[in-house]
Amino acid sequence: MVKSTIILSAAAMASCAYAFAPQQVVVNRNNNLVSSSTTAMQASRRDFFIRAGSTALVTLTTATINSSPAVAATTPPTAEEIERIKVGYKNIQYLLDNWEQETTVCRENGGECKRDADAARRAMGLRSTTDPLFQIEKVFNKVKYMEDIDLDKLEQFFEATEDWNTAMNMSNSMAFISQFAEYNPGGGKDEVLKYLNEAEIQVKLAEKALSVILDCVTSSPQ
Repeated sequence: MVKSTIILSAAAMASCAYAFAPQQVVVNRNNNLVSSSTTAMQASRRDFFIRAGSTALVTLTTATINSSPAVAATTPPTAEEIERIKVGYKNIQYLLDNWEQETTVCRENGGECKRDADAARRAMGLRSTTDPLFQIEKVFNKVKYMEDIDLDKLEQFFEATEDWNTAMNMSNSMAFISQFAEYNPGGGKDEVLKYLNEAEIQVKLAEKALSVILDCVTSSPQ
């Protein structure tokens, strides 16, 4: 669309240049009116299109480079993105402090209660795009571009991000399995509790890793 607009603009400019160019009229042997500038103008218009096309190509190339995701990825995390880590960390802490309550769902009016690991997946940013920790790895990737980060803590930071990724994936798997463990062959409530406990272990590991990450991105070098 951009390329078409540029080419059409170039054509319009060329037409205008031709329309307002001075015409020198002469008479040929057959007394027919002939514009002596016609041939020259055609050459001029060809030259204009060549130059306009070159300019358009440079403009498009520059725009493509400037809008490249690689350029955007070299920026440090924003204050809002750092706040997402803080809020997500608090949510995980609350979940662990109230694990049984948060992973128990009861039907209304005193109905049956059952254990449900959905709260664990939500706290880890795995349920909705509005979760604070949703795709938080993209924010972690920006941390190395922070100017005020303590370089002595970078190694700890990278190790913590690896631990986070492992714990996040494992907690997601354990939580997901627990939701269907009761209905699998040989399953039951004991199987649900088994995988739910495994999910809790992984969430604790994730909380520990996120604590290190948060310390790295919020503390300045001494």
